[in-house]
Amino acid sequence: MWLLPVLVGLVLILRFSVPYDGWTVLLVGLGGALLVCYLWTRWLARRVSFARRIRFGWVQVGDQLEEQFELRNESWVPALWVEIIDHSTVPGCPGGRGSGAESRSIVRWRESAVCARRGLFSIGPTTLTTGDPFGVFTVSQYYPESVSFLVLPPIVPLPGLRIFPGGRSGDDRPRADAPDHTVSASSVRAYVPGDSLRWVHWRTSARRDSLFVRHFDGVPAGDWWIILDMDQCVQVGEGQHSTTEHGVILATSLADRGLRAKQAVGLVTQGRDLLWLPPKEGDYQRWEILRALALVSPGSTSLSELLAKEGSAFGPSASLVIITSAVDGGWIESLVPLLRRGIAPIVLLLDPVSFGGAGDVRGIVGLLADLGVPHHVVTRDLLDQPEARPGRGGHWEWRVLGTGRAVAVRHPLDTHWKVLS
Repeated sequence: MWLLPVLVGLVLILRFSVPYDGWTVLLVGLGGALLVCYLWTRWLARRVSFARRIRFGWVQVGDQLEEQFELRNESWVPALWVEIIDHSTVPGCPGGRGSGAESRSIVRWRESAVCARRGLFSIGPTTLTTGDPFGVFTVSQYYPESVSFLVLPPIVPLPGLRIFPGGRSGDDRPRADAPDHTVSASSVRAYVPGDSLRWVHWRTSARRDSLFVRHFDGVPAGDWWIILDMDQCVQVGEGQHSTTEHGVILATSLADRGLRAKQAVGLVTQGRDLLWLPPKEGDYQRWEILRALALVSPGSTSLSELLAKEGSAFGPSASLVIITSAVDGGWIESLVPLLRRGIAPIVLLLDPVSFGGAGDVRGIVGLLADLGVPHHVVTRDLLDQPEARPGRGGHWEWRVLGTGRAVAVRHPLDTHWKVLS
């Protein structure tokens, strides 16, 4: 505050220019107040400290982030005002707070925020500002301690979607046209270029005047490849209610399901950069996939380009799970060569109309049906079901007894506090 120093300077000038004993008294009073303010601030600068802790629970979208703050004043003068500025990047975290602390006291409080967006964020650093009661002098303390905080996409149950080895959905049946054929042929189908002439069913071909090949049964086998279409040109909606986020949630949930079933799962997507995680089993692979999906963002590569560029790397026994909102069907042409190689896909179509966009899924649904490719249409209400709502980690749940006492019926999954470092 500039008023007190200005008054001291003005009275000092008047003291030497206009002889009057009252100026001396006023100068001593104002100068003494200025000195007290300076010493007050110096004491606070040396004896006021700040610390913050974080409780690490489930770090997924919808989980609650809880922090504990501690303001310590070990001086003999009170800190009547303290401004705390939080430089954390986690969406929803308060940007600052005003507080105070009596002399030789400790003030603690907690703050919480719901993690509303996936990604890599930082908690901290922090700036603390305090000073004398009049604000004549202030002092700022910068605490650079921070910690990286990864908010993972949620894992939700998908009760209406069943995927088995071989990429088929529905009953757990053998995968047709697998490389290792059994001795039985369940049906026939029209000949497509690339089929072996050894498979031609001549009796049916003669009767229908067209080439038909035997449709062999095969054993369900093959690693899961999850292909997530992140082409920004086909994404619609905003925030959590967008095809981008729903696609990430589908990929996350399917990967978790496959890995828990002891299935080797891989991930291919291209946002700003190509993300290629070969199929593996185990918890480490789950973490790698979750971390990759937490950071992925839309790019300029179309699904057609991705399939054409990376399709040669998929083995003939691979099971593809394609997640896309591209309903124009332009990528089907890139899928046909994979079908000819015996690769079994299943397609999860995100209906753009339900997300506020334009496009008719009926056309591409018909194309996929003609090719015999299993498919599901996923709408925006994927997360509107009670059993599919993510984010309970870090939350407390309470029940009020008949006596009026509140008891905790659910505790946060991790109650340990960690000091930022």
